Amino acid sequence: MEDKVSKVRMSGPLTPFTFGFAGELRRVGYREHPICDQVRLMAHLSRWLSARNLDVTDLTSEACHAFLDARREAGYILWLSPKALEPLLQYLRGIDALPPEPEIAPSPAAAVLEAYRQYLTSEKGLTASTANGYIHLVHRFVGTRGRVAGEPDLRGLTARDVTRYMVTHVVGHGSAKLTVTSLRSFLNFLHVNGVVDSSLGSAVPSVFGSRLAGLPQALEPGHIQRMLASCDRNSVVGRRDFAVLTMLTRLGLRRGEVAALDLEDVDWRSGDLVVRGKGDRLERLPLPDDVGRSIAAYLKRGRSACESRRLFLRVRAPHRGLSPAGVSAIVLGASVKAGLPRVGAHRLRHTAATAMLRAGAPLSEIGQLLRHRSPLSTAIYAKVDRDALRDIARPWPGGAA
Repeated sequence: MEDKVSKVRMSGPLTPFTFGFAGELRRVGYREHPICDQVRLMAHLSRWLSARNLDVTDLTSEACHAFLDARREAGYILWLSPKALEPLLQYLRGIDALPPEPEIAPSPAAAVLEAYRQYLTSEKGLTASTANGYIHLVHRFVGTRGRVAGEPDLRGLTARDVTRYMVTHVVGHGSAKLTVTSLRSFLNFLHVNGVVDSSLGSAVPSVFGSRLAGLPQALEPGHIQRMLASCDRNSVVGRRDFAVLTMLTRLGLRRGEVAALDLEDVDWRSGDLVVRGKGDRLERLPLPDDVGRSIAAYLKRGRSACESRRLFLRVRAPHRGLSPAGVSAIVLGASVKAGLPRVGAHRLRHTAATAMLRAGAPLSEIGQLLRHRSPLSTAIYAKVDRDALRDIARPWPGGAA
């Protein structure tokens, strides 16, 4: 590795960092050719800095953009975006070779939303992803408020303002229900922090709709088999994707729960799996044999050796834990390769519950697997059992005997 890197012509202020940077790339999972590409980009940047009598401490955001502009003008066609320099900048920041980025004071609206985020995660115990969802939905509401001394006019809020916002800005039944929940929470936060004199949560109009009105959209067993068969289990990607899909369809985990699994969460001796559910609750689930075998195959001949303790990793360097969006991408990709309509990760959770119901499992057991806090959350699956519904259905008045 060092022989390859040493063949790159280095000069200028970044030269002393060459082998340290290459070693860091290797540590996080980069292969030989990408490492050499990164070092060549580093060499070009170092020469550019030297030609302008600049040092590493002058490597500001503005300097990086100027370098990339010069690289485009010179006719380069690769490594032209700020993302290309991010591995080098992260390394230099990590060893304190770069001065800290100047802190930009958040806007008044951003400061309010950040305080609300802290309230959700610390006081209410919500996960970061759930808090982000709330922030996303109330951000628009804050943006509609006028300014008083440069800050959003939240102290002047009235019940009429809240109702008018819901009527004029919220479209769609599903969006409205989520907005109602988020906006009520935000208005209660403003009251708790003394921004408004009384809680305006009750001013948010309710949205009609029963939580049991819908029908779980489960996949047919044949479709699941086609998705699993689409994974090339002779490849690293295929073994990982097969393990993720098997876990989703057999255990009904949420995408975030799969992404949050660590190596230590799999207890091979007892055959258990520790899952971090909603509200950061730790719960144990039995590890079925086929799920365990799919994980073991990925660990033996798929998972890269790196410092991350996450069970499922990105295949491309840097090797970090798979994100919830990455789990969704695996499901979507498998459905497309299987020739099916686009499938989301949560639909496999419905599929796991429906399969248990069709196999004769009572709703109480399904609720335990899905880790529902309320039996009402599980009750919706009763509508999937059509045979049982026929037994309790009453004859249509005036119909045939």
